[in-house]
Amino acid sequence: MGITERIERLKKEKNAIILAHNYQPEEIQRIADFIGDSLELCRIAERTDADILVFCGVDFMAETAKILNRDKKVLLPEIKDTQCPMAHQLSPEMLIEAKKRHPCAKVVVYINTLAEVKVLADGVCTSANAPLVVNSFKEKDIIFGPDRNLGYYVERRTNKRIIPVPEDGHCYVHKKFTVEDILRAKEKYPDAQVLVHPECDPQVQDMADYIYSTGGMVNHVLNSPEKEFIIGTEVDMITRLKIELEKRGEEKKLIPLREDAICESMKRITLEKLERCLIEEKYEVVVDEEIIERAKRAIDYMLSISEQGDQ
Repeated sequence: MGITERIERLKKEKNAIILAHNYQPEEIQRIADFIGDSLELCRIAERTDADILVFCGVDFMAETAKILNRDKKVLLPEIKDTQCPMAHQLSPEMLIEAKKRHPCAKVVVYINTLAEVKVLADGVCTSANAPLVVNSFKEKDIIFGPDRNLGYYVERRTNKRIIPVPEDGHCYVHKKFTVEDILRAKEKYPDAQVLVHPECDPQVQDMADYIYSTGGMVNHVLNSPEKEFIIGTEVDMITRLKIELEKRGEEKKLIPLREDAICESMKRITLEKLERCLIEEKYEVVVDEEIIERAKRAIDYMLSISEQGDQ
């Protein structure tokens, strides 16, 4: 029996499901029960009746799954070096100080934050619903963190004044993309549409044909009549797109804007670590009950606003 068969057997024995982010390696995406972006996986985690949730992603994602599923066991197959660098750029102390400086502002934090930061927020957002969540508040000033580029994206699509915290919050993968990258790609593939993530720098966003969350990229590529796409996000997003096109029996040309756009933290999980995780039921994600209660309010607000937007 091969490793994938053993993992499938363990899942059934333990009533477990595997949730994988779009940036996970191909072997993990192909064995996952659900693949998605942060918002999709949040919703799945909340609805599932599994006893064990195995989250193939980074630390804040597993924490969020635990906040929404306090009675379920949430496991992260690898604990070492699976931290999201961006999430660790915003501390509770930074947010407290910003609130002192702007007492009338509401606080919206990206889901790419730790639970102790979400506790201090009025609302949480993802790259898919950030403008919707921010615009739901009547206040003009919005303290927003940690990604400054996502803040730029939101400010251009709302009537709000975004106050970034920290000033230089960013994703190191998306910071790699440049205007020159787009110019080179368009010269080589003149018929291709350029899709970039809102974590990219403003000048890159401004040159793209479309700016999407990873979930938005999936919807666009699958439903567009076009056949060529330049993808400006983490390279394994192309893996997800290929998997979805395979299911439809379709072929489209997918070009990475940069081959080295790799999130190292997302690559720490392997089939071997996944099998060990299911056997030993580790590493379990533990979040203090008081933090769960307070952070869940901000997440629930996001989910309620997103559901309204879907109607």
